[in-house]
Amino acid sequence: MASVLKKHHLTRGVSPKKLKNLLEDLGPTYVKLGQIMSMRSDILPESYCQELTKLRTEVKPFSFQTVKEVIEAELGRPVEQIFSEISPVPLGSASIAQVHCALLLDGKRVALKVQRPAIRETMENDITLMKKASGLLKITMGTGDLIDFNTILDELLKTALEEMDFNLEASNLDLFASNQEKISYVTCPRVIRSLTTPRLLVMEYIDGTPIDQTELLTSRGYDMEEIGQKAAENYCKQILEDGFFHADPHPGNLYICEGKIAWLDFGMAGHLSSRYRQLIQHAIQSLLQNDIYELKNVILSIGEARERINHARLYTDLDDLISRYMSMDFGSMDLGELIERLLDMVKQHKIAIPSDITLLGRSMITMEGTLRACSPNVNMIQILTSHMSSIAFTSLDLKTEGRHLARKLYTSGTKSLDIPALLCDLLNITKNGQTRLNIEFSDASVLIRENRRSSGRLCLGIVSGALFIGSAMMCALSSLPTIWGVPWPAFIGFILALLLIFGLLWDIIIKGKK
Repeated sequence: MASVLKKHHLTRGVSPKKLKNLLEDLGPTYVKLGQIMSMRSDILPESYCQELTKLRTEVKPFSFQTVKEVIEAELGRPVEQIFSEISPVPLGSASIAQVHCALLLDGKRVALKVQRPAIRETMENDITLMKKASGLLKITMGTGDLIDFNTILDELLKTALEEMDFNLEASNLDLFASNQEKISYVTCPRVIRSLTTPRLLVMEYIDGTPIDQTELLTSRGYDMEEIGQKAAENYCKQILEDGFFHADPHPGNLYICEGKIAWLDFGMAGHLSSRYRQLIQHAIQSLLQNDIYELKNVILSIGEARERINHARLYTDLDDLISRYMSMDFGSMDLGELIERLLDMVKQHKIAIPSDITLLGRSMITMEGTLRACSPNVNMIQILTSHMSSIAFTSLDLKTEGRHLARKLYTSGTKSLDIPALLCDLLNITKNGQTRLNIEFSDASVLIRENRRSSGRLCLGIVSGALFIGSAMMCALSSLPTIWGVPWPAFIGFILALLLIFGLLWDIIIKGKK
């Protein structure tokens, strides 16, 4: 580990590209950590997230003998009593597990996801080491308090441990299959529960073609425009209706099999409560209607302010951001870029966004990239808008809406009767000189702090100047003892003046940058 850190000259700083290369050289555990980090733009700068998405997914496979040992240890029986054949060549090898094709004794073809031996212990040890080095990383990257490495590592360990429990992934597959039961063009691998354990996942084998192999799919008679449209439509259903979505929908996890879109690898999946789904719909509507006030309210409802919010500046930043995209043609809007900039802006205002929402943001960016690879003409914003419209139409209940409107009218009418009395009280208070007006100035605390700092600098400058002048005048006194040929009071005055000037320069140059 020390040799790898030395190779990448860690003491010279860590750029996004250097961090990616460093994690690749450190091994499979760190590659997985980097992949998870790339999904957390709420606690890591966007430039780092973008670079970490390029981490390779294929790593060196472990031996076939080890595969058999893991299977036998999990199922408690020799592999010959369960499978008639297991392919020794893995279909894919990742940082946590690798996948092999196999045949059950009844001839059914299945896929085996086998966890790497001791991966849990290895990852826990690696994270412990990284926590010890977090202080060094903060210094070398020059991030100060911008990145809380301990929080990142705790989140990574929690997410990685969840992904290492294949029973959780099996539950995700079952839930997805249940949600998509009525969608004829969507499928996913069916889990064989009797053979699935926390370290072994046995599921139906999907023999298909990756969604981004457009030439091959077109030659087989598929319409790529229709595939992209249906994939986007189903993804919107996962977000807005099901509240359970695939968190890593890259082309390697979407296959076309027998006329259906197969969603694979549910190790990373997200859950959205009904409240979050409603807020997301409000955010999209306010975005399309260019309603900055409503969008600001949604952001503050979703997130948690870590510091006092400057509402005027937040509104201005949102207005600048949204105006830039509203000026574009509707069909050419880049949803991924908009989400990235929005997350960056929210982070600048010290608003903490829940991990489920940031996971959704990264997932939407990945999904748009997948659509761009297979069907560039499909626009995610148009699909989201039409899907929301259909939800609003199907859920519209005129009887309920009428009852709700009548209740609002009654409440408004009752409150309006109190207006004359309240106005009379206000006039009486004003007549007696008891009216008080509370005004809050935007950024007042910042202005006061800056004024105090400027006043302090001015005082330091005046004092140091006075010391210099006074010391120079005292040099003419020859009757006093000297230090290096300078009367001792003048010498001390010069030293104090130099110290004050040094402190003043430090405050202006070093602290001014912060």
